[in-house]
Amino acid sequence: MKIIVTESIAKEGIDYLRESGFEVDVVFGISGEELLKIIDRYDALIVRSVTKVNAELLERAVNLKVVGRAGNGVDNIDLKLATRKGIIVVNTPESNTMAAAELAITLSYAIFRNLVQAVSAGRVHDFRRGKFMGYELDGKTVGIIGMGRIGSIVAKKLIGAGMNAIAYDPYISDDRFVKLGVKRAHTLDELLAVADLITIHTPKTPETIGIIGAKEIAKCKDGVRIVNAARGGLVDEKALYDALVSGKVAAAGLDVLSPEPNYNKKPEEQDYVNPLLTLDNCIVTPHLGASTREANFNVGTAVAELVAKALNGEMVPAVNMPPVGASDIAELRPYLTLSEDLGKIYYQTEKTPVKKIKIKYSGDLAAADVATDIFTLSFIKGFLEPIVKDRVNYVNAKVMLDSMGIELVESRSTELDKYTNLITADFVSTSGKQLSVSGTVFAKSEIRIVEFFGYKLDFEPTDYVLAIQNRDVPGIVGKIGTVLGRNSINIAAMQWSRKIRGDKAEAFVSVDQAVDNAIIDELKSMEGVLRVSLICF
Repeated sequence: MKIIVTESIAKEGIDYLRESGFEVDVVFGISGEELLKIIDRYDALIVRSVTKVNAELLERAVNLKVVGRAGNGVDNIDLKLATRKGIIVVNTPESNTMAAAELAITLSYAIFRNLVQAVSAGRVHDFRRGKFMGYELDGKTVGIIGMGRIGSIVAKKLIGAGMNAIAYDPYISDDRFVKLGVKRAHTLDELLAVADLITIHTPKTPETIGIIGAKEIAKCKDGVRIVNAARGGLVDEKALYDALVSGKVAAAGLDVLSPEPNYNKKPEEQDYVNPLLTLDNCIVTPHLGASTREANFNVGTAVAELVAKALNGEMVPAVNMPPVGASDIAELRPYLTLSEDLGKIYYQTEKTPVKKIKIKYSGDLAAADVATDIFTLSFIKGFLEPIVKDRVNYVNAKVMLDSMGIELVESRSTELDKYTNLITADFVSTSGKQLSVSGTVFAKSEIRIVEFFGYKLDFEPTDYVLAIQNRDVPGIVGKIGTVLGRNSINIAAMQWSRKIRGDKAEAFVSVDQAVDNAIIDELKSMEGVLRVSLICF
């Protein structure tokens, strides 16, 4: 499979991909027009913040399976269209956290002490230090907008510098504020009124675009200083320019702009224009938030590993699916596998279309703090794989199910007698017939199918399982074993279940290899055998 890398990441990340058997083309700084011409050749695309993974690109990316964003945000990626097309989007939100936080703090010190202006003056032999009288951070108040990973680090470090901290983030608990020693602002206006320094650390969303504009600046203290090292567009640049000129804002430090320049162009080729660049009291750095050796290594290797895993069909913490951390996947994997296996059963044993699926989580899985969304996606993925020709994954599974008009209902029950956890799926067909399958996980990792269409079992799903329904009469087991043995099919495990003696029985027969249709037809033709299906787990 082929991967294209359009922006700079650590060499170690690229080496990892090549050593993993992928063909990697590195084209740092490729233009959008050139990328459009060749994107159809690639299975994966790795970008940072400049490459626009927009609708036009995604429509042409007919083979694209994964987009890897080396860094935190994904505002340069059309997530909705990527999801609809089943393209996995991954990023590395933890890898450059410290680098981004430290840059925001660096900009804060710089705009309080006029450091950049002083250095520039010194280069032209102007050493009149009185021109660069600054202010101390100690005793001042920092207003932090956004108290996620980066905002929390900024708070800790600026409190350590002697600043008082107030923060606005409606999505963070009171306990988090108390733990960090930060005063909570219940409204943005409350923060604006008291802050000597405002620093922004939110994602770029419709709610946060222009979160600091002319109206907000008017509510600030005279001489406030503003830092934006998060995303371009969070600060209204026209309003900021006017406030910097008037003196309402004493100084600003920006690592991001909207729009951003092409960071790969040489100075003589650069055609970027922004009025903020003309102001001495505005420091602009070229999106250096993740530009440390440590962050570049962390981001490059992390995105490479995620892209490789996604291309190999492994579960990864994708942006366009329910949130799940990389550290949680190992713990969740048995339940993900069980869910997917339960989903795979129906269309490998039944042909009547399904109109409704009811999934019930019982026991430990019904606890309020268990996020079952990811298990449901895994179930849908397994359910659709036998019948959907297009690729189906955790990203597009629900979209595909909805497009087929199949209703999905989830429920939970803490009441469970025999097992500590249980997942049950009821399939309601278009004919009104209802069939159910259930499974559990023992000892954290042992997967068992415990009910199959009304028959009680205790069976470990393996790669190949024959589901056989027969009349409950003597001799059937021996006849089936004889047919399989004559065709060199080894039986690994076998279990029969019945409801009423002498009526019908259901068998799960685990075999070591796939069973072709000729052998299945021979089994079906045997007297007493009613149905035979091969289930590939």
